[in-house]
Amino acid sequence: MKVGIDMGTAQGGAPATLDIEELLATRLLVQGNSGSGKSHLLRRLLEQSAPWVQQCIIDPEGDFVTLSDKFGHVVVEGERTDAELIGIATRIRQHRVSCVLSLEGLEVEQQMRAAGIFLNAMFDADRDYWYPVLVVVDEAQMFAPSVAGDVSEEARKVSLGAMTNLMCRGRKRGLAGVIATQRLAKLAKNVAAEASNFLMGRTFLDIDMARAADLLGMDRRQAEMFRDLKRGSFVALGPALSRRPLPVTIGPVETSARSTSPKLMPLPEAPQDVEDLIFTPDPEEFTRPIVRRVAPQPRPTTDILAELSRARPEPASLEPARPAAPEIPAEEREALQDQVLAEILDNPGAAFRADAELFQDFLVRCRIRRVPGAPLSLPAFRRKMAVARSGVDAETAGTELWATALELSRAVTEDLQGVFLLVAQAAVRGLPCPSDVMIARAYGTHSARRARRLLGYFEEQGLIVVHSDLAGLRIVAFPDLGCETQPGDANGPDLTETLRPAAE
Repeated sequence: MKVGIDMGTAQGGAPATLDIEELLATRLLVQGNSGSGKSHLLRRLLEQSAPWVQQCIIDPEGDFVTLSDKFGHVVVEGERTDAELIGIATRIRQHRVSCVLSLEGLEVEQQMRAAGIFLNAMFDADRDYWYPVLVVVDEAQMFAPSVAGDVSEEARKVSLGAMTNLMCRGRKRGLAGVIATQRLAKLAKNVAAEASNFLMGRTFLDIDMARAADLLGMDRRQAEMFRDLKRGSFVALGPALSRRPLPVTIGPVETSARSTSPKLMPLPEAPQDVEDLIFTPDPEEFTRPIVRRVAPQPRPTTDILAELSRARPEPASLEPARPAAPEIPAEEREALQDQVLAEILDNPGAAFRADAELFQDFLVRCRIRRVPGAPLSLPAFRRKMAVARSGVDAETAGTELWATALELSRAVTEDLQGVFLLVAQAAVRGLPCPSDVMIARAYGTHSARRARRLLGYFEEQGLIVVHSDLAGLRIVAFPDLGCETQPGDANGPDLTETLRPAAE
């Protein structure tokens, strides 16, 4: 039976549907920094799927116990003996009852041990009770850490072994893992690698953004988009969600967590006897034990040496300041920047370098050339790079048709604008359609297969129409421009250099 649940709204306003049956076979990984909306996403998933599948939630903060009031989940407190946890987990599978294992109030090591024992007991259930169960683990980096922490090795092995069984071998036993983590870098790789569905939320550290982009099959130049995601917004990918990265916004929930995010509220009006309230001691204070302040520990020698080795700020120079570079017309300044950009593109490997790396190279070259004025921002540099990679000549760049093409290119993301403009300039100039190798080069990859997918994406967006002539050569038409490319061989060679303007 195929059941699709509504997770919210996808890009374009369409409903974001998650296939529960497919999820049970392929598992799900949710990632996002604190405050990105992970718990809200999990609650939406649990509420929507509660009528269709048995659920087990490993809840380190006790946030999901409120599901019991509306959906009948049994709350299992983690402060129990090993034998009690094993017995409860076994009966949970036998009677197909949804539950919340609340670990609130336990130390981290106790939480890891209780969760490991409970999950292992569910994993070891008799074959007769291998019914499908959605196992949701919040703060999964706590139970499957990538490196050993301050907990005992025995507790770490129990917890990590249970999480590995859940994600690697749980499918045949009916256990479908849904794990949520604040940082992918802190989650054991063998646990994260078993998920085939992903919902990636807001994150800021470069290592987490790069790993999220790798898991989604995205180019690393697109990783910075994870910084800009709003709370409750995620990028979805996987057989149960979407075949290509899809931005989604999670819908509202029916229940709420016991703990909420802090909200600003005005201070109460100060009473007139506020000094008496503060300075008059409570009679019970004299009966409480006095806690002596412990003398601070001496600073470690390594900290002192590290502080001494830091660079000192240079004293202000007594030499007169160098006069600022004279201002030049904007057209001349832009021409200098174009020359610097042309030098960078002349390097054969420039097409396959990250935009951030090219941007740093561009800024250094501008300083060497003493290009006056404020430096370009990274978005402005990417835009200029996209136009340069298209190979448009000066004559075409001055036409109204090309100005329309530039406006149309803003409908796609920054990393795709170079590809769009490459094909658009061929249509405007009446040139043959670029080959897959040329399109892949404009995108910064060697994959011709990805180039064909990019054309398919543009066609889905209604920007182009791809068709063939009688000889089977590819033609790309631009309805909004009223022009199309000449027939071109999709498997042809890389002719990028021939598209470069003669001035370069």
